[in-house]
Amino acid sequence: MIPITIEAIEEARTRIAGAAIRTPLVRLNVDDAPAEIYLKLENLQPIGSFKIRGAANAMRQADTALLEKGVWTASAGNMAQGVAWCARQSGIKCTVVVPEHAPETKLDAMQRLGASFVKVPFQEWFEIILSSKYEGMEGLFIHPVSDPAVIAGNGTIGLEIIEDLPEVDAVIVPYGGGGLSCGIASAFRGRKTNTSIYACEVETAAPLVRALEAGKPVEVPYTATFIDGMGSMSVLPDMWPMANRLLAGSLVITVSETAAALKLLAERNRIIAEGAGAAPVAAALAGLAGPGKIVCVVSGGNIDLAKVATIMQGKVP
Repeated sequence: MIPITIEAIEEARTRIAGAAIRTPLVRLNVDDAPAEIYLKLENLQPIGSFKIRGAANAMRQADTALLEKGVWTASAGNMAQGVAWCARQSGIKCTVVVPEHAPETKLDAMQRLGASFVKVPFQEWFEIILSSKYEGMEGLFIHPVSDPAVIAGNGTIGLEIIEDLPEVDAVIVPYGGGGLSCGIASAFRGRKTNTSIYACEVETAAPLVRALEAGKPVEVPYTATFIDGMGSMSVLPDMWPMANRLLAGSLVITVSETAAALKLLAERNRIIAEGAGAAPVAAALAGLAGPGKIVCVVSGGNIDLAKVATIMQGKVP
């Protein structure tokens, strides 16, 4: 994987204008936290997640001839919505291969945006992520993680954080495949800051922390939970060199800590986050990124409201 340059990220910011919005950075309304915690609210994007940034950058710089037969991607829901949103804007078809545990909220959103989807078992879905192939699919494949254009689009979040909070000590980013954390870290590296960029994983699916311990990608157990936007069985080989070089480490939290953080976001800041979006807040509240000014990337807010209701009752869905 070639490095993502600051120039590519700055060009992406211009390219995605009119699709992605510049999201606000707000303080978490908690007085007794171990750090000064800020929230980068990507749940406020038009599709409810950061994925519109990478999708728009990849599709807007693609050769128009490659788009004639449409586009397809493999996604649990958020990248699917980003690609579908951009496809609808361009008047082309979009198909998505989704894992069988993809939440109904995200599937409904795909269809509202005009996309069709195919459900496959998680193992088969993960193989598509590794190979970028699925028999019978037509059109341009937009990889949800390792496409350099997608990573550069994600990196625009880093530019905004640097501009809004130059003295930030650490940024915590949910880790699914690494495209978001590595994009943000590339922006900070390009601007030559000393800020630490941490991945955040849930203990039921934490391949990065094990890879960092082993010095190479290793397979780990995977258990599906309501935190569907992050976690997998192993670090993608294409992303490992970049993640190993750019990230300060991986902060691992529990499912119950994530649910508690999601509840806190709703109660204190009136923010609806999905599990992956609340996970960095759980890590910051646990003190895992240390003191100082900490930015948590609330990556998305696409969660079934029934699950939110369960969490607001103090339970884990």
